Amino acid sequence: MEINNIHSFTDWDRWKETLEKAVNLGETVGLSENTIEKIGVKVGNMLSANVDPENKEQRLLQELWRVGDDSDRRVLSKMLVKMVQTDN
Repeated sequence: MEINNIHSFTDWDRWKETLEKAVNLGETVGLSENTIEKIGVKVGNMLSANVDPENKEQRLLQELWRVGDDSDRRVLSKMLVKMVQTDN
């Protein structure tokens, strides 16, 4: 998996592929949808606070994350998981 490769995050399609691999790994080890969503919120909080977006799509996600409340962030996290699950 390319999570340690910073270049995975600069290109939107590669970022989605990395997210898809992480979600698939979580499912493979038996994490529930709810657990994957909670992890997504934690990762989103960390990325929003500490990472400068590398492209316009990531910047949009960061802006949505920052203006949303906890409920909005859970929904956005769930939508991102759905996006990569159905993107095949």
